[in-house]
Amino acid sequence: MKLKSLFILAFVLLVGSACNQSYLDINTNPNVLPTASPSFVFTNALNTSARNIAGNTDGAGSNEIGFYWAGQWTQGNGYIINTAQFGYQFTNGDFNYWDTYYDNLEDYQYVINNADASSQKYLKGPAKVMKAMLYQQLVDMYGSVPYTEALKGGAILAPKFDDQKTVYESLITLLDEAIVDLKANVFSSAFTGSDIIFNGNVTKWAQFANSLKMRLLIRQSKIAGREAYIKTEINKIVTEGSGFITGAEVGVGGPSFYLATAGKLNPVYDRWGYDANGAKRALNNYPRLTKFLIDGLKAANDTLRLKRIAYANGGENASTPGVSTLKEVAANYSGTPFGVSSGFLPANTTSLGPSLLVKGEYNRTYILMTASEVQFLLAEAKQRYADISLAGTAKSYFEEGIVQSFRVLGANVAGAAAFKGSTINNYDWDASTDKLAAIAIQKWIALTNFSGLEAWAEYRRTNLPVTPQSVQVPDAKRPVRFFYPNTESGSNAANVAAQGTIDAFSTRLFWDVD
Repeated sequence: MKLKSLFILAFVLLVGSACNQSYLDINTNPNVLPTASPSFVFTNALNTSARNIAGNTDGAGSNEIGFYWAGQWTQGNGYIINTAQFGYQFTNGDFNYWDTYYDNLEDYQYVINNADASSQKYLKGPAKVMKAMLYQQLVDMYGSVPYTEALKGGAILAPKFDDQKTVYESLITLLDEAIVDLKANVFSSAFTGSDIIFNGNVTKWAQFANSLKMRLLIRQSKIAGREAYIKTEINKIVTEGSGFITGAEVGVGGPSFYLATAGKLNPVYDRWGYDANGAKRALNNYPRLTKFLIDGLKAANDTLRLKRIAYANGGENASTPGVSTLKEVAANYSGTPFGVSSGFLPANTTSLGPSLLVKGEYNRTYILMTASEVQFLLAEAKQRYADISLAGTAKSYFEEGIVQSFRVLGANVAGAAAFKGSTINNYDWDASTDKLAAIAIQKWIALTNFSGLEAWAEYRRTNLPVTPQSVQVPDAKRPVRFFYPNTESGSNAANVAAQGTIDAFSTRLFWDVD
């Protein structure tokens, strides 16, 4: 596990003091790194989390593969087909998000360990929330991971792996601890700017923590014997009283943080949109919305969200940012079959839409969790466990989830009401024949463009929607996880080997029961 971010900050401090005569004092040990302020490390850690999840010009983030394997995105035909992504030809040298995640986790652990001594106790709770979120994502990608012996720096160089179900339970406990810390330690007004998510609002951090707990709990809802545990934990959330995020997203950065400067743009804009001078990135032609997604939205007359999820064929109008080159009517939106390698070029396919990319909007907040996702989590909780103490009904949460999906996409929320009483299966609650399936499918739509890794995890858990197989391998099994990366096999060989033989197509995660 690396301390790269800490070393960089320490180096900056060291260089800054190089002209100070006291540095040459014989009583100063030049081999001891200076101490970095937890507030500086925390801000940098949040920005790093966004870039690790979103990706940037240096490479793909964990969300990107999720968008593909959830069946929402595919590859445009302006490039040679990526066989690792669409032909499932990958090894332990591919999809190594492990190293960057643990590097980032070291930063949050540094904040947790040093906040008290630096009189910055208010950072402990937020750092624990982010630690829980990143560990949840690691488990969802790799299964069992180092947890209890991890993040110890040089003290433990080969940490043992903890059982994935146990890690999930530990994360619930960690989030409980985070909420206690949040309630006990209000941000100092001088340091709210170090929090580039909620600007020091500890109530919103507690709501984020509760929302993550709901994600962890509902992920386990299909496991036999977990009902009592899940219901107890949900009731504890309600009793705690902070509630859940609602009406707004959890996001990093925003207009006061991202700049029109190379390396300082919103990471999504930087990777798939434009550079700091407004020149279109070559990768703007890479991701394409799938035919399955586009055709499904059109069949349900879900055109308001369609026009926010995707630009019409030909992409964004160069002279009118946020507007398609072609007229925005359903006939001008053409999805690309998943994994197809020819015949679907930029001029005749839909690209990532204005909900994600608009030329000139380099400083949007990078979204980590949407309010819509939370509403669908609550809908499923109430549908599965009618006697839990959540105040709403499964129907009310489901319908609000659709409303919030419209809102975050930038569509007119009045359009969501049109589906009530429409008799469209999986849109109109009363007409939907399988309520859990309706929740899963609407969540899948709502996660599009925002939370690819979450969409892939939910697809593995629910097997919904039933998306087409890759054109590259029509009869092959689909991946259910990643291999442990070769970097970990090299540095922690005995503990990786102790996990047994990993088959990325059959070694399911503990919550993936069918």
